[in-house]
Amino acid sequence: MGELARQLAELVSNSPLEPLIDPFPESVAINLLLKRDDLLHPLVSGNKWRKLKYNLLAAREQGFTTLLTFGGAYSNHLFALAAAGKTFGFRTIGVVRGNELAGKPLNETLTFCQQSGMQLHFVSREAYRQKETPAFLAELTARIGPCYIVPEGGTNELAIKGTAEIILEITTQLGYAPDYVCCAVGTGGTVAGLAQSASAQTSVLGFVVLKVPDSLWLSTLFPPTARGCRVHDYHFGGYAKTTSDLLNFIRGFEQKTGVLLEQVYTGKMLYGIYDLARKGYFPAGATVVAVHTGGLQGRSAELDK
Repeated sequence: MGELARQLAELVSNSPLEPLIDPFPESVAINLLLKRDDLLHPLVSGNKWRKLKYNLLAAREQGFTTLLTFGGAYSNHLFALAAAGKTFGFRTIGVVRGNELAGKPLNETLTFCQQSGMQLHFVSREAYRQKETPAFLAELTARIGPCYIVPEGGTNELAIKGTAEIILEITTQLGYAPDYVCCAVGTGGTVAGLAQSASAQTSVLGFVVLKVPDSLWLSTLFPPTARGCRVHDYHFGGYAKTTSDLLNFIRGFEQKTGVLLEQVYTGKMLYGIYDLARKGYFPAGATVVAVHTGGLQGRSAELDK
């Protein structure tokens, strides 16, 4: 095993499965556990680490020393890739949506990226929409040089291979297959991996955090089956949108459990699990595992008020 593979393999032990005893405002009749992927790595945590794992190994095996990816100004993915590059010895380049940001003070996310050694390239929103076209990528690599390209959000086949491992870990830690495994859904890579590796005894629930109807990309990654479904009722207005109700729920959860959440992904999922449990969606006594996908750098300061 190479040094990078050894380092990545060691991180798995940092993700315990913790029972949550009565963490909600009212008791509900489920056996709830939290898969603590937020503890995998202090900076490259949660599903971002899972998605990057096999991409980092592929880049190293193919001889690339530079990683290039895409994201908006507040992208958790840019943050994670910058941290991964610094930790594991890769040069990183981030193509950032919005050339109006060039020359302006950087926000906390982009400041961290830059301080971690990431070279930032700001492009117009129109150009950014072309980021997956051969012509755009050819122009980029001609200007930058050879690089391993990771898609926006980190979701590709290697990312899904990484997230698929979560189910095996959960089953090993529990000693049996859970009734439900739940996660938040952004680009869909995590829930796709869960659904791919879930046994017939486990239903996978994906809580979509964007205010979108079922789309082609999500339907392709995570098609509705007897073992899983997408839940669209807990986006709270759309991606990165929130409400006082959600923030109050998160504050109460944190006070009861000591586990920090953020309002973009995991907070919405746990609110959804609680609401569904109150409404009797889960059979009494069902074992429900919620995956904490990290992303705490996006935690709102409002939660500490």
